[in-house]
Amino acid sequence: MNRLIREEQVRKIFKPANTIQEQFGRILLLSDAAHSLGATYKGRRTGTLADATVFSFHAVKNLTTAEGGAVTLMLPEAFDDEAVYKELNIKALHGQNKDALAKTQKGNWEYDIIEPGYKWNMPDILAAIGLIELERYDSDTLPVRKAIVEQYLADFATYAWAQLPVAHTDQAESCYHLFMLRIRDVSEQQRNQIIQKIFDYDVSVNVHFKPLPLLSYYKSMGYRMEDYPVAYDNYSREISLPVYYGLEPNQVKLVSGAVIQAVEEVLNQHHV
Repeated sequence: MNRLIREEQVRKIFKPANTIQEQFGRILLLSDAAHSLGATYKGRRTGTLADATVFSFHAVKNLTTAEGGAVTLMLPEAFDDEAVYKELNIKALHGQNKDALAKTQKGNWEYDIIEPGYKWNMPDILAAIGLIELERYDSDTLPVRKAIVEQYLADFATYAWAQLPVAHTDQAESCYHLFMLRIRDVSEQQRNQIIQKIFDYDVSVNVHFKPLPLLSYYKSMGYRMEDYPVAYDNYSREISLPVYYGLEPNQVKLVSGAVIQAVEEVLNQHHV
């Protein structure tokens, strides 16, 4: 009931600026799901939770086409998904009304440019890579990544300083793209010392992600890190551990051991 009341309130506030917005009768919900292919929420896959969802298939993502991505549509009944898909194709192909395959059909060579358009289309070779990756994604890629994350969780479970990421709840499951470990009660400087020591053990780690107010462009726009204390707290204590398909169990143990050794060395230095 409360949800219906909220939706009605939004409809009263919403002022459409064009015919497409009029069809929605509300704000469009667009999801940036770049990292989360395969994740679920309340039994539904990422890609079905918003009106439109955008995925990235960059080389560091769970499913890769080397470069490129995808858009999924779950539009209200007022929209024809096929028509929207065709419109997006035209925009993706420099405004052409036919793609390369369509033009190879008998007597179908002629085409037109009906708008300026963009260069959005994924090259066919990269799409072929993606199709193979997709075939094995649920049965192979996700289980391997899940096993790596679960081993990390077990390795750090007994350490009070380890704030572990939540990978699975009764309502949701991640796609195991990252393992974002946070160290309790350390400063950014101490976190950086820990990272350096981990590198000294020949283990590579990362940090996801720098809050925008720390970046030069956003600083120049007037954003101040002190206005976002929660974002800074999470960033300043975070270390991302490697999670990738070819990471063997003994290598995961090597990473865990390096992290544990580095953290305890730094904590002991500051407690002396």
